[in-house]
Amino acid sequence: MTADTAPDGQRLDALSAALGLPISTPQRAGLVAYVDLLARWNATYNLTAVREREAVWAQHIADCLAVLPALDRHLAGGGTRRVLDVGSGGGLPGVVLALMRPALDVTCVDTVGKKAAFVRQVAGALALPNLHAVHGRVEALRAPPFELVTSRAFASLADFVRLTRPLLAPGGSWLAMKGKLPADEIAALPADVPVFHVEPIGVPGLDAERCLVWIKPKTP
Repeated sequence: MTADTAPDGQRLDALSAALGLPISTPQRAGLVAYVDLLARWNATYNLTAVREREAVWAQHIADCLAVLPALDRHLAGGGTRRVLDVGSGGGLPGVVLALMRPALDVTCVDTVGKKAAFVRQVAGALALPNLHAVHGRVEALRAPPFELVTSRAFASLADFVRLTRPLLAPGGSWLAMKGKLPADEIAALPADVPVFHVEPIGVPGLDAERCLVWIKPKTP
């Protein structure tokens, strides 16, 4: 891993304080190394349209870290270990979740082969045995069920639920990272798959609305 640089360290200090989120020294080094890898691969492959380092921290890393306090409250109930990140792209939020919460076993799936290859490279470079990447369409994925299925920029809520429903474990939940409250998308969900919680979140350094949409099937 590359050493933490002063500007990156200052950003992490600010993020940790603003989110009330402890970040260990190995996690700090891992996040910086991940940003380094994103920059290196972005020079050749279009992993993300965001290329300025400061913007990567604000729009990607901070955005994913801001999910963790809410996720920790969800995990406090126990029972969640396997996580599927759908349309993960360059590993957002999957890489950040695997790095920050090593008890989780995170699988990132994307239809673009180079993006899946990048996540595999990250897993090796950052020594994350709990991070996996699959190249393919999520509806074709054959895997044991996941207690939590996440997406950040994948599809409408209805499509997200429809395509991943066979992969959700009994009692499991969907977690969609959204911008503004997606009222129309929520209204379009099937009646047996209600939203049980919408949680606004603040992303330090980002002047934009963000919310988490938690969805869970009704029990028969």
